[in-house]
Amino acid sequence: MRFSDGAEWRGDVSLAQNEEERRMLAYEVLSVVEEIPPGKVASYGQIARLAGRERNARLVGQILSRAEYFGNYPCHRVVNHAGRTAPHWSGQRELLEEEGVIFKENGCVDMRKCQWEC
Repeated sequence: MRFSDGAEWRGDVSLAQNEEERRMLAYEVLSVVEEIPPGKVASYGQIARLAGRERNARLVGQILSRAEYFGNYPCHRVVNHAGRTAPHWSGQRELLEEEGVIFKENGCVDMRKCQWEC
């Protein structure tokens, strides 16, 4: 996919022109994530919308995978739109259960009961 200025989407934060722009983009996303209350979850797409990046749910995932470089954020409270946890993060479910998040029989978060309404 190409943008109007000729830049090509590569599925990462490399579209940011410089390091400062990449940091600002990460902090936009992480500032939304830190607002998710304990016992609630948000989807990657929901975070993208709230950060003003509606079509960039995958970008949110990439930023969250590197969140430890920016500070301590409750990234475990972000799941996909169906309530599935991150595939390579075995401790995510445990952290969510400790906060009272409800899981359905299929292993997904019950989004009807636990999705953050903001």
